[in-house]
Amino acid sequence: MRRLLLINPNTTADVTELLARHLGAALPPGVTLTARTAAFGAPYIACEASHAVAAHAVLQAWAQAAHGPADEAPDAVLIGCFGDPGLFALRESSPVPVTGLAEAAFIEAARHGRFGIVTGGARWRPMLQRLAQALGYGPALVHIETVAPSGAELRADPALARAHLLPAIETAARSGAQALIVGGAGLAGMARALQPASPLPLIDSVEAGLRVLLAGQAPPAGAVPAQRAAEVRAMTGMLP
Repeated sequence: MRRLLLINPNTTADVTELLARHLGAALPPGVTLTARTAAFGAPYIACEASHAVAAHAVLQAWAQAAHGPADEAPDAVLIGCFGDPGLFALRESSPVPVTGLAEAAFIEAARHGRFGIVTGGARWRPMLQRLAQALGYGPALVHIETVAPSGAELRADPALARAHLLPAIETAARSGAQALIVGGAGLAGMARALQPASPLPLIDSVEAGLRVLLAGQAPPAGAVPAQRAAEVRAMTGMLP
């Protein structure tokens, strides 16, 4: 991979800048990052309606990038939202590997066994449960702990984030999980800061997105999510 396209489905340019800065610092030599912000939709996705609109915005952003100069065409795409709006549609239509923050974090977390999620915004619980099931990770996801502030609010106030996320991590750690995902575009970098206080490995969903693409671990273009179910069961030591 030489060129990575980051699509931020939120319309907040500050979130795009946060993601680009965080990912850019971890890029290996020879890999470049281009970031695009959704042209329409919610400032920060936090509900079903905003998620649905964001999927359309992701497809539009991809179409604009795909029609650029051939020598600037991306080799892989990262959807910069922990909820992966438009993932299936983009994977179906894109000739290059695509993943999102949630799927990539699921891939990494499942290597530890059963896993949990800590994230901002109570409405995310059923949305993430549905996504995990669709991607074949339903049996591995044992707990989702949400905190009242949204990801945007947590990003804006690090002290508030720590005050809410640490108790959430403690609760999620008692669920039987072997690893926890700290999920959200706005929470980039927080897993590392909170790791010393966690009894379980914490996975940063933003960093996971980059690692999965660089390692070629994203499902190939056109992949059917159900095909990953057997692989997930094998990674988590579960019976068919």
